[in-house]
Amino acid sequence: MTEANPLLAPTDLPEYAAIRPEHVVPAVTSAVAAHAKAMRQCVAMAGDPGLLAAKDLADVALSRVWGVVAHLLAVTNSPELRAAHAEAQPIIDAHLSAVGQDKTLYQAMAAIDLAALDSASRRAVALALQEFELSGVALDGETAARFTDNMMTRSRLSTAFSNAVLDATQGWTLDIADAARLDGIPEADRQGMAEAARQAGLAGWRISLHAPSVMAVLTHAHDRDLRREVYAAYNTRASDQGPLAGRFDNSERMRELLLLRGHAALMLGYDDPVAVSLASKMARDGDEVESFLTGLAQAARPRAEQDMASLRAYAAQELGLADLEPWDIGFVSERMRQALHTIDSGEIRRHLPLDRVLSALFALVGELFGVEFHEGHAPVWHRDVRHFTLHHKGSEQPVAALYADFFAREGKRGGAWMDVCRPRAESGAVWPVAYLVCNFSPAAPGQVATITHADMVTLFHEMGHCLHHLLSPVDLPSVAGISGVEWDAVELPSQFLENFAWEPATLKAASAHEETGEPLSDALIARMLGAKNFLSAMALLRQTEFALFDLRLHRAAGGGNAPDSQRVLDAVRTEVAVITYPEWHRFGHAFNHIFSGGYAAGYYSYLWAERLSADAYGAFEEPGADRAKLGARFRDEVLAKGGSRAAIDNFIAFRGREPENGPLLESWGIAA
Repeated sequence: MTEANPLLAPTDLPEYAAIRPEHVVPAVTSAVAAHAKAMRQCVAMAGDPGLLAAKDLADVALSRVWGVVAHLLAVTNSPELRAAHAEAQPIIDAHLSAVGQDKTLYQAMAAIDLAALDSASRRAVALALQEFELSGVALDGETAARFTDNMMTRSRLSTAFSNAVLDATQGWTLDIADAARLDGIPEADRQGMAEAARQAGLAGWRISLHAPSVMAVLTHAHDRDLRREVYAAYNTRASDQGPLAGRFDNSERMRELLLLRGHAALMLGYDDPVAVSLASKMARDGDEVESFLTGLAQAARPRAEQDMASLRAYAAQELGLADLEPWDIGFVSERMRQALHTIDSGEIRRHLPLDRVLSALFALVGELFGVEFHEGHAPVWHRDVRHFTLHHKGSEQPVAALYADFFAREGKRGGAWMDVCRPRAESGAVWPVAYLVCNFSPAAPGQVATITHADMVTLFHEMGHCLHHLLSPVDLPSVAGISGVEWDAVELPSQFLENFAWEPATLKAASAHEETGEPLSDALIARMLGAKNFLSAMALLRQTEFALFDLRLHRAAGGGNAPDSQRVLDAVRTEVAVITYPEWHRFGHAFNHIFSGGYAAGYYSYLWAERLSADAYGAFEEPGADRAKLGARFRDEVLAKGGSRAAIDNFIAFRGREPENGPLLESWGIAA
């Protein structure tokens, strides 16, 4: 079976191109059986400090198989692979639930003498015991069975939610024959739309609901009816509204997920899913998170109201739009930005070839952390995927590797993310490997791929996550890199690295005009920096809106309730938002982060971690800062420690004090 099934083959890296849907269920079944055997052996090691490493090794072997399947589902989704994943998911979910509720395994771990362990191992044991407890290890009989069924159903529904969003995203297109309807849209985006039409066997242009296409229309299209049509299709995906109303509707899945999360919290002895979520995070309780978010909203709202009034006035006076609608905001914002700051985002994009940006990012990583990337070859899942090895400066010996999948395409989940392909093992003899996935616009035939500055910031963000994984010297996978890091601190490295995408030196290094090869001029960079916080208070309110919606939705799910998601969202918007959304707007129905992406009752983590990252970056802005020394300290105290030490301790070790709120508001251009 090992020889015949590429998911089980003992190759250095997965042979992605050889993996077929029919391999999934046999591989998962075999991997689960091997893991179950390993867990029995771990039980026999009760109290032995070696139990920790043995369990980690077995967990890695299982995740190698299931992680590859989950990754391929995200980047090469097909009906056949989806069906295979759906068949295998209950097998692995049932097994993981049984492991999580295995009292003998829990007791074997609890019997380890912590005094015999180093600090990283002690933390790994503590986190493992907490994971058992949150998995229902204390439950018995019928309650344990109900908890297992609950967990398996939640897993299935989360996957179904994500699939519905993907189906809805791919289920709508708009074909344009009249070029005049695309007036204002940058040439690079028009070429992408023309290529999408060509691939569909059509003349003209095809607009899709993939993010690059949507953003091009909403930001640049002069045709207001076109903006409204695309806005409505995008913001009603997988719902009971819009052009595909009811076809991929997530309404019932959302209700069931909230109901199940509430019941699971009660079975574990918690009041609501928020309390369960925060048991393993930095934040103490829901009240602290609520206070944090409402405080940010109160600080931002006066400025946001002023910004909104300015937008309305500009739209009326300069563009003849007396009634500013949500589908106008991106377009009006871009025109106002151009007028106030002489900023043309399309022109900036022409200066940002992806390869040039990537080279600048690698150079920055080398400057800060003393490492360099070399491009090479490895098995990939699509011809556009690239592979890089990571080396200490001046060394030919790799210490880690990275897969980069940059472009949007059919069958690929939207958004951008990092994931673990393989952890470090055997004291570095087995390198850590990461996935870096984005959804940039692909280049038109014969053209060079260019990206927007927002894309550049996204790329830097995801690289921060990757480096958190790749630069860890910790040999226990459960607390190495991003593993074991509190979820509300895991965004620290990613948001930290974003700041460097705004530095003039980085922008110079990242830019080369597609025709002239000239970098961004000093004057244009100055205008970009001047416009950085343009309408930023509105953007901050938008983030607090998302986070408060998530928090209050899951607090309302306490006691086994299934709150009306739209009613909760509407109430949050009444309190926080300065934009009035149409009644048919269904943002929550495609909110993958909280319904299928691991951020349930934890979306606040982005802003919470941004408080840490803004404060950490502040050290680099201080007069006389030694960037090389600071970068080395950030690498050693934050990236390298990963989850082997509490996140607050990592921060204090780097910054020399507790985090402060002022830098966060200042980074948004709002006085503290």
